[in-house]
Amino acid sequence: MLITIDKRGSINLPASLRKEMGLEPGSHLEVNIEDGGFITIYPVEIYRKIRLNEKGISKLEEARESGTENLPDWFEKDLNDAETDLQ
Repeated sequence: MLITIDKRGSINLPASLRKEMGLEPGSHLEVNIEDGGFITIYPVEIYRKIRLNEKGISKLEEARESGTENLPDWFEKDLNDAETDLQ
């Protein structure tokens, strides 16, 4: 498959390739240059992770108790799962 680089340095992945790989707007790709100059591109999943110390945890608990804002569902889940990271 031949792909052309545009004047901004961008490439366009053909729709058939995006469909075959299950890529949608917002998908993340890892790009590597291998020995011999080969370029590899593969999809990756990004998972949000929040790491807080004791002070951060106490601020989150205070915010939870205030109940003044509605946070995104993903953030609410992370808040509920938050623990202290001792490393």
